[in-house]
Amino acid sequence: MEEELKQEWDAPAINLTPSIPRAVTLLFATACGMSVANIYFAQPLLDQLSIAFTIDLSIIGVVITITQIFYGLGLLLLVPLGDLLNQRRLIIGQMLLSTTALVIVGTASYSIVLFTGMALVGLLAVVTQTLVAFAATIASPTERGRVVGIVTSGIVIGILLARTFAGLLTDLAGWRTVYLVSAAVMLIMVCLFLKVLPTVEREVKSLPYHQLIRSVFTLLKQERTLRIRAILAMLIFADFSILWTSLVLPLSAPPLALSHSVIGAFGLVGVAGALAAARAGRLADRGYAQRTTGIALALLLISWLFISYLEQSLFALIVGIVLLDLAVQAVHVTNQALILPLRTEARSRLTAGYMIFYSIGSASGSIASTQIYAHFGWKGVSFLGASISALAILFWATTLRFTKH
Repeated sequence: MEEELKQEWDAPAINLTPSIPRAVTLLFATACGMSVANIYFAQPLLDQLSIAFTIDLSIIGVVITITQIFYGLGLLLLVPLGDLLNQRRLIIGQMLLSTTALVIVGTASYSIVLFTGMALVGLLAVVTQTLVAFAATIASPTERGRVVGIVTSGIVIGILLARTFAGLLTDLAGWRTVYLVSAAVMLIMVCLFLKVLPTVEREVKSLPYHQLIRSVFTLLKQERTLRIRAILAMLIFADFSILWTSLVLPLSAPPLALSHSVIGAFGLVGVAGALAAARAGRLADRGYAQRTTGIALALLLISWLFISYLEQSLFALIVGIVLLDLAVQAVHVTNQALILPLRTEARSRLTAGYMIFYSIGSASGSIASTQIYAHFGWKGVSFLGASISALAILFWATTLRFTKH
């Protein structure tokens, strides 16, 4: 594989080629999917974790919230380093540390150790965003949306397949196996990256670390497009998290009482939507970003109508899942295609500022969904998701006059 990649790469690593070899793009997407899956394994396992660590179902969502909070901290404290340090070394180092964090979770005997391990998993999973920024740097301007679309699709597919992977392994060998197997796979990926991950020499300004971090907020203040798209990310990923965090609760409880393997298989359904949305990056390249966003947000709202019928029809749930994942991925890809060209020298910081809002939305959706489900059932969860979708449409409509695309 190493020789194949080297042959495909049309120029020395220090030069930016007009096009990224497909094999390299897919490798980036695979690495992103594997890394981000680590913070979503717990979602279909909430009932198992509740039993193993004696945590009440009404607050078990805190496991996801802790992971997302530290993911947000990683976005602020680690991702901006991609504009300052060698990105290849940064990526490999974070993946090695992620392996250690996964082992901590997989061997935890007390809830405090579990929470600590989950916090580290979330903190280090931000390597996905360093990979996205790296891919955008290598890509030519005319294909940047396409490349970002493929790599970002790897992230969303990783999130969705995490549930399938976690469900199957839990039924076969217990929930701990999920994290230990993932640690082994991450280590294999590190070895592969040591051989094939390209090195790109860049001219970067030397900044003290505190100024680097402060500049993330400066970019949010200066770039209106970044602010608008970051808020949209917060809303759509709150919706995404509301569905996927709480979905295991009604599906695993009577009368459905589905196994973890079957529950995890619903992630495969979501992959269809995520793959369908990969073209959103190409549409953004052609100037259709706003049209794509509007249609996707409308589909997001419609998806909750189908999702609300979970207790009456699993087919309706499947339709809703496909629509929701299609919509979220389309908006997410479009968002990144619009913000990454804003400042070519600060792509990692642009990504960090944008993804901080993503993390806020995901964490809020996780804790809110389990609380709402405990008090109002699935209808309450569906109403919450639909309300946030409507808010996203309203926000997008009011900001149309401030955007050029």
